[in-house]
Amino acid sequence: MRIGLLGGSFDPPHDAHRAISLFAMKRLKLDRIWWLVSPGNPLKQDHPPRTLDERMAAAQRLARHPRIDVSCLESVIGTRYTADTIGYLRRRCPGVHFVWIMGADNLAQFHRWENWQDIAAQVPVAVIDRPPESFRALSSTSAQALARYRVNESDAGSLATRAPPAWTFLTGLKSSLSSTGLRNPDGSWKS
Repeated sequence: MRIGLLGGSFDPPHDAHRAISLFAMKRLKLDRIWWLVSPGNPLKQDHPPRTLDERMAAAQRLARHPRIDVSCLESVIGTRYTADTIGYLRRRCPGVHFVWIMGADNLAQFHRWENWQDIAAQVPVAVIDRPPESFRALSSTSAQALARYRVNESDAGSLATRAPPAWTFLTGLKSSLSSTGLRNPDGSWKS
């Protein structure tokens, strides 16, 4: 089984989350995508997120696909950091090939994530182009540190079964939607 992991606050979830998931499923030859709705993002302290129940319900309404599963796993297992969540999943699901999926905006600041090198050492990573972040992402600290492990986009279908560290940068899906752009200054969701 090949499962893509798309983590985030989903505050709010939006069409790009779904589009990225469908795009990744096809390009990476994944069986499923798990949306991991985080209880909170340590790097996003600018406003308190909507409640986990609200974000979960909104994500479930948006997912609308039999191969996209929405989960609040991190709140259930008590992890705060992606590296810990991935470690837990790898221990509990030893036969599953996981791929971490992130947008280019996240690659640009990946080096700020807690134990980011451990994430790259545990699972392959697929980075989805998110204009206008492409150049900033590909010149980032983490992209440069992992440059020798980059898998050509034409080989992305084999990413899930490659030994980490391995990562690819997928182009072709163009969406500038972001949860940050869909929030009001007070943290409420725009209508």
